[in-house]
Amino acid sequence: MSEAPLTQSPTGFLDREALNLPNLITLTRLGLSCVLFGLISRGDLWLTSTILFVVAASTDFLDGYYARKLGQITILGRILDPFVDKIIVCGSFIFLIGEPASGVSAWMAIIVVGREMFVSTLRGLLEQMGLDFSANWVGKIKMIGQCVAVTVALGFLALPEVLQSASNLILARNVILWGVTIFTAWSGLSYVLRAARALADAARNQSAATTSHDSTDDSEED
Repeated sequence: MSEAPLTQSPTGFLDREALNLPNLITLTRLGLSCVLFGLISRGDLWLTSTILFVVAASTDFLDGYYARKLGQITILGRILDPFVDKIIVCGSFIFLIGEPASGVSAWMAIIVVGREMFVSTLRGLLEQMGLDFSANWVGKIKMIGQCVAVTVALGFLALPEVLQSASNLILARNVILWGVTIFTAWSGLSYVLRAARALADAARNQSAATTSHDSTDDSEED
């Protein structure tokens, strides 16, 4: 996903190097998300909304793929790519709150948005300290699950009203939405525990380095 560790140093921010194909794809996905939110607000073109979301979410790998293949990893891309991912998913959850038949509730949106904000802040803090806090398999599965949940919610709205009242379909939709929401919360907790271990390891390494330095100084004085 977009938060995978880099294999080369990023270059360029708002310069000529930032004007490349990967960043164009990312900006296109951002534009698609704005169109998607407009369609959801309109409240009737649900099949179109579902297809548009699938296209916007499924092309997430393209910008990262071309950035690595073409050697066009930039600072702007590193900022935009995860930002657009979160805009698409979090924005969809927020806009779907206004559609009761979608099954998305305010609590789900709060958990999804809150988790993304908290983990992003935590990642920024630890990386500022020089610690590796790149995304792991939990974060990748969480992102896939969220995309599936939004697709299911939009697809459910695209069904005829007679099918929307089918109890088995409602149950399946709710199980997916609540399951993804619970996993999202759990993934956030796993990142907190991971950050705590990273900080503890950093503190132990610093303490060991200090002790070793003090021992060396004592030996030199003898």
